[in-house]
Amino acid sequence: QVQLVESGGGLVQAGGSLRLSCAASGRTFSNYVMGWLRQAPGKERELVADINSSGGNTDYADSVKGRFTISRDNAKNTVYLQMNSLKPEDTAVYYCAAAHMGKYDYWGQGTQVTVSS
Repeated sequence: QVQLVESGGGLVQAGGSLRLSCAASGRTFSNYVMGWLRQAPGKERELVADINSSGGNTDYADSVKGRFTISRDNAKNTVYLQMNSLKPEDTAVYYCAAAHMGKYDYWGQGTQVTVSS
């Protein structure tokens, strides 16, 4: 089992920045691919960014490329999502999740991000 706890969400004006954190406990954090996903009201959940177990490879949704950065600190069992130049359409509940063998098996409770125009 892996327990994930997100923090760092909140209300920010368009153009502003937020940094989300996800602290993991349980099984070896460094074994897992980590992802940040989001779900806006009335929309399907989408993968925003992911990072491989060593942190050397990242991938982003087209909608956030150049604005968001995912990173991880395996010594601290934490994954981060730095979000810059936020837009109202970034408003969503953001979840971190841990994947093994290509499937996200473990999820945090989510943190709300609201971007005002």
